[in-house]
Amino acid sequence: MSSDQHRIPVSGFTVIRNGKLMGYPVLESIKSVLPLVDEMVVGVGQSDDGTREMIAAIGDPKIRIFDAFWDTKKTKGGLILSEKTNEALDHCHHEWCLYIQADEVIHEDDYPRIREALERHGRNPEIQGLLFKYIHFYSSYSTVATSRKWYRNEVRMVRRTTGIRSWNDAQGFRVNGEKPVVAPSGARIFHYGWVKPPQLMGQKSRLFERLWHGDKKDGDFENFQYDRQYGLRMYEGTHPAIMAPLVASQNWQFDPHRTWAEFRFSDLRLVLSDWLERISGWRMGEYKPYRLVRENESN
Repeated sequence: MSSDQHRIPVSGFTVIRNGKLMGYPVLESIKSVLPLVDEMVVGVGQSDDGTREMIAAIGDPKIRIFDAFWDTKKTKGGLILSEKTNEALDHCHHEWCLYIQADEVIHEDDYPRIREALERHGRNPEIQGLLFKYIHFYSSYSTVATSRKWYRNEVRMVRRTTGIRSWNDAQGFRVNGEKPVVAPSGARIFHYGWVKPPQLMGQKSRLFERLWHGDKKDGDFENFQYDRQYGLRMYEGTHPAIMAPLVASQNWQFDPHRTWAEFRFSDLRLVLSDWLERISGWRMGEYKPYRLVRENESN
């Protein structure tokens, strides 16, 4: 019997609405997941930019699109995002499901790590998900955000049969309201939600803000400028190969280096947190919406 017959099957799932208007790398996101899954469920909300047709044009038989109605009157706390994510999860056929958001991409170098982690932990009934490390790009494809305001890890592989559900604004998951028990995947999620031309970033921010507040907080997004916030670093690694054309097409500049005049008193807490982390390995006040098991506990 071949090893493929023992392999754990995987469903991929995502949701999107107005992907082009939002400036998301949704095609790259979906394509980065296809080598890992047996089916790819895509919930497409009513869109004004041809998002459904764009995804269908990928032409991969693994992709299964369903039409999802986004109630634009639901603008409390981004809950529409978890509602639509759970709707997509319910369309999945397999026990293990790989979730990807439309601004997230998986690096091909991490495919073996994901497969190995699933084979190692996927048959343990105590494990409800797998944890992924995050690389947050901000302002450009050469700058990453590293301060503790940005989460370092999140659950992206879930065991559907545990009753796991997307939570709040769809960043993470819960099982019966409790943090899921997860094992490390050793893989990375490349998060590109904050990388696009400033004008397009302003447009995305305006549209995204409406998911939380409706039209009540339509600010001056037309003049959007990236913030030289604390914790920006130059990225020295490689991008997923699928992202190469987008990375090469960047036609705007952003200098992440701050002057002393731009230092804020509120940054002092972040500086102290970084100092403490360097000497102790502990990140103060880190948000961890999961329960991570030790490697030997999950075997």
